[in-house]
Amino acid sequence: MSNLTIPPGHKNSNASKKWSIIGPGLLVAATGVGAGDLVAALVAGSNYGLVFLWAIVLGAFIKFALNEGVGRWHLITGKTILDGWHALGKWATGYFGIYTIIWGFVYGAAASSSCALALAALFPLLPLWVWAIISSLVGFILIWWGKFRTFEHVMNWLVGLMFITVVGSAIVVLPDLADIIDTAIPTLPEGSLIYALGLIGGVGGSITMASYGYWLQENKWDGPSFIKVVRFDSAIAYIVTAIFTISLLILGAALLYGTDTTISGEQGLVSFASILGNELNPTFRWMFLLGFWSASFTSLLGVWNGVSYLFADFIRIVKKQTIPKEKLSETKAYRFYVLWLTFPPMLLHFIGKPVGLIIAYGALGALFMPFLSITLLYLLNSKKYIPLTEDRNGLISNFILTISIILFAVLAVNELIKLF
Repeated sequence: MSNLTIPPGHKNSNASKKWSIIGPGLLVAATGVGAGDLVAALVAGSNYGLVFLWAIVLGAFIKFALNEGVGRWHLITGKTILDGWHALGKWATGYFGIYTIIWGFVYGAAASSSCALALAALFPLLPLWVWAIISSLVGFILIWWGKFRTFEHVMNWLVGLMFITVVGSAIVVLPDLADIIDTAIPTLPEGSLIYALGLIGGVGGSITMASYGYWLQENKWDGPSFIKVVRFDSAIAYIVTAIFTISLLILGAALLYGTDTTISGEQGLVSFASILGNELNPTFRWMFLLGFWSASFTSLLGVWNGVSYLFADFIRIVKKQTIPKEKLSETKAYRFYVLWLTFPPMLLHFIGKPVGLIIAYGALGALFMPFLSITLLYLLNSKKYIPLTEDRNGLISNFILTISIILFAVLAVNELIKLF
């Protein structure tokens, strides 16, 4: 694995200190790729062939810009993204606080259920709800008692497993694309605009993009000298994400395009694994299910670790505590949120998901990515917070963030219309 040295002149730099090509950016990207993204890419391939390759590449590029923006804010200002939001007004801090409580409760059940689907298909000896609880407890143990390095190593291994199983399967079916290679021409089929926008918006994007700065802290990447490092880190992360998502699109196109078979929901991933096994070899069924589980469990672990940092930082700001940012993972607020993600959501496995809660979850969630894009555009252009012109956004960064605002605003309106 290639290594690059820490920028010269940094307070922690010396010949022996190095940073891996697998940095915190990949943690963010891997956390953002969940079962829903797997379904979306497979459906895109099965319904449209290779048409939406461009959407995946564009989505990865936009998420790179957002991730780089979050990292650059932390490095230049020395403040967290929560500090930035709080500076905008109590409304921003209040929105985030309400969102994390409702979102965490519902997401805790959704993430563990996604892991359970893959595990129940691999090992059908236990019922779905048991696998869901086991998944939550394993995530809880790794975050509660494990150090950040343990979390990072487990995530990197899981990313490797995701990549080998899914990309490996895609390579095997590449010869089957010969008859549909003409569908790779970038177009927008009639009636597919919202679908395309959803595919662009879903490539590796979630609330954990806001966690990037805390993971930079854990890696001792601080100060403006690390901006180039962060750009490289984010680029590698979203190139890997694009390759992974394109591989899923290729699998859907090679095996399902032109057939009457449809993929719907996360249960459809289990069905697709069986199709893959029948078409190629039973081994590929196992491989795909392992990739499905890895994608689900990286999302679970990334949220348990990263969003807990965000919640702990929220409490620090609201209570005006003087806790160093580097100590957030040791606070009671951090541990409370890990508990909140793990145990209360277990009730939803038995009582179902209350309609009112799901509507609130969907509405607040639909607004988060527009919120992130708008606030980054403002903060990274503000003379008040970033005095030096060279540190503020350039024309290209502003253009990409503006496009992302339009994209996520359209998706938010569409999601809210469906909810209400």
